[in-house]
Amino acid sequence: MYHDPALAAATRVTRPASAVSGGAGFAGFAGLTSWTLVARANFLDGPYSALVGLAACALAMIAWSLLIDRVHRSPTTGLDWQHPRPLKITLDISLTKLAGYWLTWGGIAVVYATGRFYWQGNFEFAMWCFLWGAPALFALSIPYVLWIDRHMLEPRDGPWHLGGWLTGQSGVDRAAIRNHLLSWGVKAFFLPFMLGGVPSGFGAFVRADLAGALAHPVALTQMLIGAMFLIDMGIATVGYILTFRPLDAHIRSANPFAAAWMPALICYPPFILMIDGGPFDYHQGTAQWDYWLGDHPLLLAAFGSVLVGLTAIYAWATLAFGPRFSNLTHRGILTHGPYAWTRHPAYWSKNLFWWLSVLPWFTTGSPVDAIRATLTLGAVSGIYYWRAKTEERHLLSDPAYVAYSDWIARHGPIARVRQKLSSAYTREISPPHAPS
Repeated sequence: MYHDPALAAATRVTRPASAVSGGAGFAGFAGLTSWTLVARANFLDGPYSALVGLAACALAMIAWSLLIDRVHRSPTTGLDWQHPRPLKITLDISLTKLAGYWLTWGGIAVVYATGRFYWQGNFEFAMWCFLWGAPALFALSIPYVLWIDRHMLEPRDGPWHLGGWLTGQSGVDRAAIRNHLLSWGVKAFFLPFMLGGVPSGFGAFVRADLAGALAHPVALTQMLIGAMFLIDMGIATVGYILTFRPLDAHIRSANPFAAAWMPALICYPPFILMIDGGPFDYHQGTAQWDYWLGDHPLLLAAFGSVLVGLTAIYAWATLAFGPRFSNLTHRGILTHGPYAWTRHPAYWSKNLFWWLSVLPWFTTGSPVDAIRATLTLGAVSGIYYWRAKTEERHLLSDPAYVAYSDWIARHGPIARVRQKLSSAYTREISPPHAPS
């Protein structure tokens, strides 16, 4: 058959545009990495130093987003910079909105104060940060809301509707209130976990013995994996903080389905079911990969490289979000980076990492332990499949995600490999043509 390159190029379907550039995430990576190297050189391994690293990450992403990507000019911000309304017109709206914000934050504060687990372990550091940051958040919210409402095309958003309900105004939309509360529920649940975990990972990497790590493949693997998780936690923490409309990083919608919240919440403290001794603890009767390969240095190095690669894909998936990372929300559709390969690169890489690092079919106990561990880890992977499907159900309400999902299914790299394998198999089993 004659192949026409021009016709093939004309009919090739291009990947849908991504709502955020890859540069924003890499700018945050550069900021965080730069400070981490400074901290290593000066033995700055404490929590304050970790906060400086987050600030460097955030400032780098903000600078890239505004100066290079110019996201504040995007129509999806819902902002009009050319025709600001007079303050006297928007003042009542802003005051109502502030009432909605303050009611929301007050409710979150009650939850934090009531939950004992928020004042223990890593969460305690996050609560300390919130105690110091709350007065600033309260004070800065006033000029910010007064300013942003003058530029918003529709300033009567979720917090305004909640404030309107509180003050007894007409025209209140309960659906908008629900979306607002769900959005802040996501931030209130995930941000303490992310923020609280940064200092320990940061300190461990700053104190890591590079010479000792280079001397043994297992130590090097652990150090590099720790670095990848530090990148993941740093970018994710900043993403939960930078939900600002001028950055086009605001929450469009929170996942409204209880079936989506359930599998997400049980993967994180305090509801996590995968902890030691928990119902989905798949470590009992098992040992890590280095135990089984301990007598084979080359296999340790090769296996460790695979685990580092999977962790790098996981961190890259977070980095691709830039300042928009968040669970259970829609903040723009990503189509670049690892999301050009598959819709769920983080879930794929995370679960493959667990299967390869634990090797549950090997056991230090009995064959029954191996069967239990394998089935339990299979259940954990099933939970992440559940998460993926319920996230898709939410995002499919956006035509941009429908286009992206269709492109991945038809033209993504994995789909192309599957199509080639299918074509090769079809040619192999097809009967020869009869002679004419």
